[in-house]
Amino acid sequence: MALARAAGQAGPGAALALLWLLVRAAAPPAVCAPGDSGYLRLSVADLFDRVIRHSGRIHSLSTALCAELENRFPARDNELGKPARRCPTAGMLTPNGKEYAQKIPREELTYVILKLLHAWKEPLSHFNQHMEHHQELPDDSLSKAKQISKMVHELETGIEKVTEKMQSMGIISNSLHGMASSEAAGFSSTNEANMMSDSDFIHCFKRDSNKVQCYLKILKCRIMPENSC
Repeated sequence: MALARAAGQAGPGAALALLWLLVRAAAPPAVCAPGDSGYLRLSVADLFDRVIRHSGRIHSLSTALCAELENRFPARDNELGKPARRCPTAGMLTPNGKEYAQKIPREELTYVILKLLHAWKEPLSHFNQHMEHHQELPDDSLSKAKQISKMVHELETGIEKVTEKMQSMGIISNSLHGMASSEAAGFSSTNEANMMSDSDFIHCFKRDSNKVQCYLKILKCRIMPENSC
């Protein structure tokens, strides 16, 4: 608490730096490491807790990076004076609000989560390459961008493991097999991302990372209603 108060008194830049240090210090290993079969021994509830925490860390990192980029590179305005922002996943259908997300089939909600994550992987990779040419950016900002990209890959793998576990237990059907990869592969978001400012791009990702976290929480509650959430 004392550190947080000191950072707040020192200004927003110090507060953001402190947030990044706390996130890095608290970050555990990947959700499911490649080749790790240990997840098979975990319950569905434990697996959900892991991916929800991981998605929360991704959202915290994107929030901090978004604030840094908006301070350094204010969003450009169009002729109407409004931010010229069209997110790379704007053409992707996702549940509009918590009420609708609670009504669609569990398989479909799982599919939407995987589809969103898959659609961001390539744009984030290009974004990282682009960020490396920003000589004026501090190392912490570059590190955040790389960490976000890596963690999105880890989160997708973790959710795939949760999905496999649920399918093996008969909680959801096997209709999801290969669906997310095949449709997202045909969804090209990289061109739109390349035409965006850096701050607009990460703002869009922050919005979608929040969606993913919310959808995961809703999915867990629907599968395990005994949690009373």
